[in-house]
Amino acid sequence: MTATQARPAGYPTEWEADVVLRDGSVAHIRPITPNDVDAVHRFHAGQSDESIYMRFFAPLRKLSDRDVTRFTNVDYHDRVALVATVRGDIIGIGRYDRITPTSAEVAFNISDSYQGRGIGSVLLEHLAVIAWEAGVQEFTAEVLPQNRKMISVFADAGYEVARRFEDGVVSLSFRIQPTERSEAVRLSREHRAESVSMHSVLFPDSIAVVGASRRTDSIGHHILANIQAAGFNGAVHAVNREAMEVLGLPAHARVSEIPGEVDLAVVAVPADEVLEVVADCADAGVKTLLVVSAGFAEAGPDGEDLQRELLATARGAGMRVLGPNSFGVINNHPSVRLNASLAPELPPPGRLGLFAQSGALGIAVLASAARRGLGISVFASAGNRVDVSGNDFMQYWIDDEDTDAVGLYLESMGNPRKFSRIARRLATTKPVIVVKSGVSTYGVPPGHRARTTRVRPEAFDSMLRQAGVIRVENVHQMFDVAQLVVHQPLPQGNRVAIVGNSDALGALTAEACVSWGLEVAHGPVSLPSDATGEQFAEALADAFADADVDSVLTCFIPPLVTQDEEVATAVRDAAIASDKPCLATFLGMRGVLERLSDQRGGGRVEVVPAYAMPEDAVRALAAATRYAEWRARDHGVPVGPVGIDREAASALVDRVLAEAPEGRRLTHQEVTELLAAYGIELWGSVPVRTVEEAVAAANAVGYPVVIKSVAPLMRHQPGLSGIRVDLRSDAQVREAFGALTERLAPLSANTFVVQRMATPGVSCVVRSDEDPLFGPVVSFSIAGPPTDLLGDIGHRIPPLTDVDVSDLISSVKASPMLHGHRGAAPVHRAALADLVARVSVLADNLPEVSSLVLNPVNAQTSGVDVLGAEVVVAPTTRRKDPGRRSLT
Repeated sequence: MTATQARPAGYPTEWEADVVLRDGSVAHIRPITPNDVDAVHRFHAGQSDESIYMRFFAPLRKLSDRDVTRFTNVDYHDRVALVATVRGDIIGIGRYDRITPTSAEVAFNISDSYQGRGIGSVLLEHLAVIAWEAGVQEFTAEVLPQNRKMISVFADAGYEVARRFEDGVVSLSFRIQPTERSEAVRLSREHRAESVSMHSVLFPDSIAVVGASRRTDSIGHHILANIQAAGFNGAVHAVNREAMEVLGLPAHARVSEIPGEVDLAVVAVPADEVLEVVADCADAGVKTLLVVSAGFAEAGPDGEDLQRELLATARGAGMRVLGPNSFGVINNHPSVRLNASLAPELPPPGRLGLFAQSGALGIAVLASAARRGLGISVFASAGNRVDVSGNDFMQYWIDDEDTDAVGLYLESMGNPRKFSRIARRLATTKPVIVVKSGVSTYGVPPGHRARTTRVRPEAFDSMLRQAGVIRVENVHQMFDVAQLVVHQPLPQGNRVAIVGNSDALGALTAEACVSWGLEVAHGPVSLPSDATGEQFAEALADAFADADVDSVLTCFIPPLVTQDEEVATAVRDAAIASDKPCLATFLGMRGVLERLSDQRGGGRVEVVPAYAMPEDAVRALAAATRYAEWRARDHGVPVGPVGIDREAASALVDRVLAEAPEGRRLTHQEVTELLAAYGIELWGSVPVRTVEEAVAAANAVGYPVVIKSVAPLMRHQPGLSGIRVDLRSDAQVREAFGALTERLAPLSANTFVVQRMATPGVSCVVRSDEDPLFGPVVSFSIAGPPTDLLGDIGHRIPPLTDVDVSDLISSVKASPMLHGHRGAAPVHRAALADLVARVSVLADNLPEVSSLVLNPVNAQTSGVDVLGAEVVVAPTTRRKDPGRRSLT
């Protein structure tokens, strides 16, 4: 079937999606087309009599050509149908037919062999989003009483379902507006499915190594040898067309010849042979591919084409892909002992999960962890990240009882919105430490699928803080933090005790604490160089017992009397006896690291982390303290301002884009209408060109008034006044207009408006921008020099909670101006927060609003006044996290 045949006029490409099903496999969702007639016939012919009766209320063993033609020809607006496919075969159909302007009847038909995998739930989820965007508010359905599975699909989706039994049929109806409950159900299902899909990567019962060779210098040989050496508990198969056996295993010519199922196929063949291997794995029913082969998108345009075909073939067959160009995967769980990687030996088992994208960095990360004595639960390298990413592994780690903390080395980020919400959920129970150098395209390695971004780097930092992620600058810092959060309790506050035996070292540690925002509440205590072991123990006990202390920092140089090991033992014993975290620095001391760990009950090892320098320890403690504060705080509830008419706003945007397909700046009247749909009142202003027009406008608006220049130049010249305020008479208007014209006309900035005088307050800027990578980004700042000169701008990524909104307003350094700075009256904080919340919802709802700037926003004691606004709308690409389950 050609692309033209498959996509009729009006075909909505943006509705296509790959989704992970309940069993971890992948299905493709797409709109139905007239070319699906034969596929629908085949689908129906494969259904049981019971399923046919449940769907059509009649024993229609064969559908007529007329019926199937009607089913497959839809207008994608009032009549919509989606199909779920695997390997091109239809496994499920969902459809709705509009019966009134705001309601539609919905129906589903799921393949008997795929029932129980959540296909009906996925189709309902996608249809509901499509229908809601088209103005449908309610779904209705007629279901036979014995069709409990379909009834449960509606009931379990998070909607309030009304039921009525009449004439032997159950009539159901429910509003499809997204709710907090329906969103929670969607995200929970996505989490479970994607977590399950990682099970075949991390806990395979059988592995096939394709490209296993007897040549000891080959990648396939190394991986097969590493799998065997680690003591993998499942079945291992070698695939090699030319050998009879490899490393003592009989060799198979292809995966499809291996008896029994293969969960994980490790592909280590030249790039030009990979597609043939993938097709064979699809025939064999392999669940997951680990592609270590290189030569894909990182190698140039031909490799990019090869990589796209690899992904399409794998997903079309329902398989997940880790790689290509992957370093491999390691799982230290005793039930599997998996080392399907290029690492020559398993790292020591432990409680830290690690994810890195490139192979080179994978080697560096594992080597650094080994040097620190940090045990690993799971390690994975995504390579070019064509499919499986850090998001998938975070979904797994949310429920993994063997992982206490997660470290991610990210060279690029393909879906920041999804990363943010998954990381936020993970961080509520486990520390998430991220190494990410930046967000510009310069930092994206060849082969990584990532859109460019226009946002400032501060927006990326804000996203991580919003999600509770600990961001560090390099691998060294990541393991500094990991040593602490894996082995020690989290700090309950920022108060620190410092105990050591060097005045200089104690002072250095204290200075570092102050610079990182930690309060030195005890010490620095400096023991004499000839202190005994008992004195060390006593000083440490006093520090831990101090009620005003949340964490203890110890820093020692070699003592004169006491053995180095005795000091380390005193530190360890004091730390283990307390529920407060302890960090140690030993300069020039020997034999101390072995004394800092102790085997406790339940087989767990408690370790006091040791650092090369006090500054390293303090930086790690500060990061853990900030994370603990975030985790302990109330994260709020999603904002949901009342009085929003999303349909009116969408209609306005659609109308503008119909007139100007490339997009344009909205007129003042259009901006007023758009903002009003979200409960935001834009103050009127009257453009004036002459002094007489200014006087007439002032009388029409009502005194007092202001005259201001709206020339773009004036926004970037803080020292050049373009406004005259509190004008109360015709004479004052004339004088002000003349003075402004005389000053600004030489600069071509004499473009004026007259506006009603607002109550004096603090001038703010609220804006949103639609970014290709991040989606909507909402920003807040105090107008004038803080914005224009100092870049004092806060950013957050919607959807926002009420706490996010409050944090955004408080995040700018100039925020004290809002709270009564130097005797001024404090602004109405709640009204300002409501305005920011409304802008965030507008930005989240309408990706076509590429830029929205409210400037100035006059925040004053009784509320906020939006005195100026500019909006640009433009066609937009599909967001990376579109509000319905999708692998992107």
